[in-house]
Amino acid sequence: MKAIGCMEFGDPSVLKILSLPSPSCDKHQVLIRTEGVSVNYADLQTRRGAYHAGSSTFPVIPGLDAAGIVEKVGAQVTNVQVGQRVIAFPHTGTYAEYVVADSNLVFPIAETVPLDQAIACPLVTFTSRMLLDKVARFEKEETILVHAASGGVGTTAIQMARNKGAKKIIGTVGSREKMQAALDAGADTVLCLENGSFEDAVMEMTSGKGVDVILDSLGGNYTANGMKCLAPYGRLVAFGNASHSYSDLNTGSLHSSCRSVLGFSIGSTRRMRPAWFADVSSSVLADLENGRIHIPVSARFPLNDAAKAHALLEQRKITGKVILEA
Repeated sequence: MKAIGCMEFGDPSVLKILSLPSPSCDKHQVLIRTEGVSVNYADLQTRRGAYHAGSSTFPVIPGLDAAGIVEKVGAQVTNVQVGQRVIAFPHTGTYAEYVVADSNLVFPIAETVPLDQAIACPLVTFTSRMLLDKVARFEKEETILVHAASGGVGTTAIQMARNKGAKKIIGTVGSREKMQAALDAGADTVLCLENGSFEDAVMEMTSGKGVDVILDSLGGNYTANGMKCLAPYGRLVAFGNASHSYSDLNTGSLHSSCRSVLGFSIGSTRRMRPAWFADVSSSVLADLENGRIHIPVSARFPLNDAAKAHALLEQRKITGKVILEA
């Protein structure tokens, strides 16, 4: 089968077209003919070697999710059938014509969902739903601050928070050109982080109370500054470090304010708590089928042009999702 991967770590040019044996599935797995995959920041990190401590068995295939058609099911698989359209979270890279996933990480998706939405949705919708429901325990009438609000997770989390009855949604973006995307997703206000500061503006917008939930994919000083505008009983969820740094927090401020700092990784959850995927799947798939969630797709490339997709994403100028179509 054809796959896209690298035989060394580096810039987008290391991604090459490879010819690999087609995967096989065991009795608990599903073989899927890939129709497309979403391109995520984690894929760039995989290509750079950031997830491999500088060493790995090559070739390395990026990709965390896939949409496609079931080609074969294992003898003990009952939740999907051959010919069915699905989305999936394989344990191996997904930039390939065929992927294999454990059946408990494969979910049927309605034919009425447009193909580009099916391709774009898996990682951002399941991540956003877990962040809000499982980790932050977001409730109706609460306020929320969403960093990187114009990106895939950002725009999706904003829509989900709106659907859950958020009182106020504040987004942050890295440039003024990205502000409209967050507003279109449903944010009440969007702050530009060109100057790096947001905490004073958030406190002013919330009449000095702060926000109940912060979804923090930036890390570094953004995390420390987030604690300055997190309300009593508030929850800050750290699920990325796009700033390439981490923050040292003074935990002395936590017990008296009853605030929480929480971590989340969808990759770790896939390995250690895969049942969470099933827990949120019904609401995610219903939102997609009923049009309550729309994933903005800003660019699409054929699978062969994965290097171009990576180069575009690295410019940090795009909003919404980039997808690869098989």
